Amino acid sequence: MSCTILVTGASSGFGALTVRALADAGHTVYAGIRQTTGRNAPAVEDVQAYAEEHSVHLRHVELDLSSQSSVDGAVATISAETGGIDGVVHNAGHMVLGPTEAFSPEQVAEVYDTNVVSTQRVNRAVLPQMRQRRDGLLVWVGSSSTYGGTPPYLAPYFGAKAAMDHLAKSYAVELSRFGIDTAIVVPGSFTSGTNHFAHAMHPQDTDTAQAYEPLYAGLMDDVGERLAALAPPDADVREVARAIVSIVGAPKGHRPFRTTIDPADDGSQKVSDVADQIRADFYGRIGLTDLLTPRTDA
Repeated sequence: MSCTILVTGASSGFGALTVRALADAGHTVYAGIRQTTGRNAPAVEDVQAYAEEHSVHLRHVELDLSSQSSVDGAVATISAETGGIDGVVHNAGHMVLGPTEAFSPEQVAEVYDTNVVSTQRVNRAVLPQMRQRRDGLLVWVGSSSTYGGTPPYLAPYFGAKAAMDHLAKSYAVELSRFGIDTAIVVPGSFTSGTNHFAHAMHPQDTDTAQAYEPLYAGLMDDVGERLAALAPPDADVREVARAIVSIVGAPKGHRPFRTTIDPADDGSQKVSDVADQIRADFYGRIGLTDLLTPRTDA
């Protein structure tokens, strides 16, 4: 069944791959991109070219996730053009690189705004129509760092991704009786095929960052090399997009709650399997197991 899907952060990386894969699968897909007439104009041109070349329903929409009015406008535009949004892929994220102490509080807040608060803006715009229809899907693109390995110098990003994961889990049960489904996709460290690190935020407090250099010089290069060594040579970043396509295409109530794609095997899946089982057991103990799956008769 064809769906109308909004993907946030779709100018590059997982988002760009996902909008193309979903469109190839027959869905009507909107690539949420900010500054469509500015720095991301080339990404918009690529989206349009792909749609024309492959004859798919792939479009772009101006989407500044830091602005509620921009989010509301994007959702209104898509709804007017298609009749409603069936699913949202919360993909937008902002990477950071540097010693945690050297980031200003305002920088940390900005990272949380992009990775966590932005999902709240989108949800508040799109969920009313989903609740009214008693149907919909939220896909949250997380990080294996939430339950797996956490290399140094990435703490604000890791903290924000963990916060998003917990938000997704709460939304899942609060929306299940409305017939709205939730799926969490957990990519591991892909050291090629994305540009997360190229666009990463660096600390404003350069003096403090420099104070770490005598003892931690070259640390990030070492981490990158070691992560790359853990991953098999055939690790394919497109597997994340393929997993999302599979989730969107699955029947409501039969979608996996969490899907991990982790070529480096940092332990995330082992820990999250236990954590998700404990979550399910807890809902059983308090007699609310119906909240663990979306109502299909809503």
